[in-house]
Amino acid sequence: MEEEDILERLKETFKGKIREGNIPRKRRIFLHVNEEALREVLDYITNEMGIKHLSTITGVDLEEQIELIYHLAYEGRIELSVKVRIPKERLSIPTITDLIPGAVLYEREVHDLFGVEFVGHPDLSPLILPEKWPREVYPLRKNAKLENLRKLAR
Repeated sequence: MEEEDILERLKETFKGKIREGNIPRKRRIFLHVNEEALREVLDYITNEMGIKHLSTITGVDLEEQIELIYHLAYEGRIELSVKVRIPKERLSIPTITDLIPGAVLYEREVHDLFGVEFVGHPDLSPLILPEKWPREVYPLRKNAKLENLRKLAR
């Protein structure tokens, strides 16, 4: 499958659940999905399309929301990035560890650094942050207070 084929198939299958999809350059596809459709879309991508390699999950603080980007590799030559936005006042989303077991560590990392709760995750214990790190300080959020981080460094 080529980039255009992948994007067209996803748009056709998930009409109304995909907010935006584009191919900015060769070997790259970006897909922005509605929050409630994330698991369904990822299930389809992994099980029906055979795109199973999750490279990573990244988070981006957009002030009022956190954007999660699920980066999937297809045959080592096409990167499909599936984006979803979650409002900060309700930072929870279902885990995908049952769909893609390799997501276990990536979800823990995003939980540590952004405070996203992955509902159904088998173990959201800290992965990166030290044991004594305060629970409500998420270092990659834009509002992470520098003074809180300095206190921790002492």
